[in-house]
Amino acid sequence: MTLPPQLAELVDDFAAVTPKQRLELLLELSRELPELPERFADAAGTMEQVHECQSPLFLAVEVDDAERVHLFFSAPPESPTTRGFASIMHTGLDGEPATDVLAVPDDFYTALGLAQAVSPLRLRGMSAMLGRIKKQVRAATG
Repeated sequence: MTLPPQLAELVDDFAAVTPKQRLELLLELSRELPELPERFADAAGTMEQVHECQSPLFLAVEVDDAERVHLFFSAPPESPTTRGFASIMHTGLDGEPATDVLAVPDDFYTALGLAQAVSPLRLRGMSAMLGRIKKQVRAATG
């Protein structure tokens, strides 16, 4: 599986620890999700909601002139799993070339080994995030 370098590093980090430690790593990442820029202050009005997530999650994707992808997420602080998933996407894909983001396998998240730590329903939310990101990248790059 070919992944952008930062995403590959995260997958390796998760693979190197026990299921309990994976959940702790996910929670740690949830605290690292960047704040939104002011232009996205009204997340519901300016961002796309990912309805498959169990907690309210909104995302926006921008592709700059160099075709680099920039990701923005809004998720409530009381939803650490959802925030952790968003942080994985942000850490692993933000700033990467659009072609590399589009090439990420739709099921890459299985390599994180989170199936033993979180419910399948929550993993479906992560899959939906990636799907929405790719959809917005395709729309931005034509």
